[in-house]
Amino acid sequence: MKTVAVLSFIVFVSGGLLAPTAQADSGEISCRLEFSMKGWSFFYESADGTGTITCSNGTSANVTLRARGGGLTVGKSKTVNGKGKFTEVEKIGDLYGGYAQAEVQAGAGKSAAAHVLTKGEVSLSLSGIGEGIGIGVSFGSFLIEPK
Repeated sequence: MKTVAVLSFIVFVSGGLLAPTAQADSGEISCRLEFSMKGWSFFYESADGTGTITCSNGTSANVTLRARGGGLTVGKSKTVNGKGKFTEVEKIGDLYGGYAQAEVQAGAGKSAAAHVLTKGEVSLSLSGIGEGIGIGVSFGSFLIEPK
């Protein structure tokens, strides 16, 4: 009887010790993007840039960025020291591809901006400090590709 109680206690304790490990190995990683971009718009919007994605599991990748869209926009812009944070994913490759974006802008000179983009279940929030002049409303895509 004591042996069964001791074995039950060991199974209970070891199960509790293993549970956090199982959660830590869930396969999800968090990733961040550092980038710079510049572009223009005159009804059609175009911006190109480069960046680096760095993930919590130690992987990283240099990437090219392209934003394309259309709408009622006029202007030009430049973003430096941009930052982005992705929702958790299984692997860095899940971050490549096209994201949907919508934007409303009005400004001149130095400005700060924030955007949230989506691609299926993956979201990307972007922020950065920029310079430029622009006004309008646009819809389009934001593409991340490995270099």
